Amino acid sequence: MSTAAGLRELAVTAARYGAGVCLRRSTEGGDVVTKGAAGDLVTAVDRAAEEAVRQVLLDARPDDALLGEELPAHPGSSGLQWVIDPLDGTTNFTRRIPFYGTSVGVRDGDGVWLAAAVCAPVLDTTWSAARGTGAQVETASGREDLPLALATSSASVLGTGLSYDATHRRRQLRELGWLMVDYTDMRRFGAAAIDLCLVAQGSLDAFVEDDLGVHDWAAGALIAEEAGAQVHRPTDRDATMSAHWR
Repeated sequence: MSTAAGLRELAVTAARYGAGVCLRRSTEGGDVVTKGAAGDLVTAVDRAAEEAVRQVLLDARPDDALLGEELPAHPGSSGLQWVIDPLDGTTNFTRRIPFYGTSVGVRDGDGVWLAAAVCAPVLDTTWSAARGTGAQVETASGREDLPLALATSSASVLGTGLSYDATHRRRQLRELGWLMVDYTDMRRFGAAAIDLCLVAQGSLDAFVEDDLGVHDWAAGALIAEEAGAQVHRPTDRDATMSAHWR
């Protein structure tokens, strides 16, 4: 299962397990608390979904390291690290907005991303990729290679997000004008992993956001990259995550 294709299948299985927890518990009230900046929410479902993802991964590959958004890091000896966002789009989840899901990506000791999956349970959609083999999307209608289609009209749509930190958010809003120079419209879905997958399938022409954690983009960036989009991952010098076709 150490091949990129095998890791992709494991990522898909793990993401679906986590997303299944989110979907089954979506009608629960439960406690919603704030972590860090105001508006950055976490629920008991976030933790339960991460536990489910971790169990799938550790059952299959007990020597791999795990880095999740909600639980302490798990050390490993294999040289591979799985990066998990158990519930990307927590605010959407708490408000019954369907754009949320589970994101799982794996990288080697050199930081090369090998495989990834993002499952959006309400949308009944799973996007996945393995390095060097392309990206796919799977729905009830079947599995298709990405991108599905690229827009050919003069209209172009940018996806973005906003920080929970008020000062940072004001700066992002000031910069939105020049970001929009090359685009005719903008969408903010509230889940960076899904945004990147929408770039991968050609629904968005581009996505750009800073102030993201690695768990936010780990899977979606590889999926967009393997679909053929140009991808820039955050670095110490440039915190921007971007993916675009144009």
